[in-house]
Amino acid sequence: MENKVSLQSEARTSSTGVMSIVFWVVFGVLTGVLWAYVNPIALVPGVIHLRIFAFLPAVVGIIFGPKTGFFAGYIGTVVWALLAGTFLPAHSLLADGIMVGFTGWLPAMMVGRGKTLAQLGHDKSVVIKSALWSLVAGVIMIVIACASLDFLGIFDFWWSVLWIGISDVPPLVIGTPILVVFLARRLEKMQTMIPWS
Repeated sequence: MENKVSLQSEARTSSTGVMSIVFWVVFGVLTGVLWAYVNPIALVPGVIHLRIFAFLPAVVGIIFGPKTGFFAGYIGTVVWALLAGTFLPAHSLLADGIMVGFTGWLPAMMVGRGKTLAQLGHDKSVVIKSALWSLVAGVIMIVIACASLDFLGIFDFWWSVLWIGISDVPPLVIGTPILVVFLARRLEKMQTMIPWS
């Protein structure tokens, strides 16, 4: 039993091979499309909307592994920027893409790594840890992404920290623990259908 648990958690964190690349692309495109088209609440009309699906890279990372979480965020950022008409190579491919990918990688490394789906779904500390590490990743992402926007002369640093912070960080911190526990419990029941089981 312990060996099976070890294999399951190792398979989730290794994220290599063709199936993993498929996951990266699927979760990345899904993330970008949801960010582009499902943001009904305008914080600064025409400029910044509440990104209600900001939690996707972190949730994907914790459940499917750090690399998958990173690429869900990175690819999601590029897809979102292209669909929203805000793609700027220097910002989207470097600062924003890498740092949004970071929001999928850091919580996965600190919360999901080495844990089985059963542990993620039933260990109460996962809720607190995933919220905490999502907050840390979100704040770091906001600071670097907003510094890039300021450097490029698009938005003032503190103005963008305020509004983009409100847009991204609360959904990230609130949504991640809820969805991690929910999905881990559901996927635990379906483990025989998942490649790492």
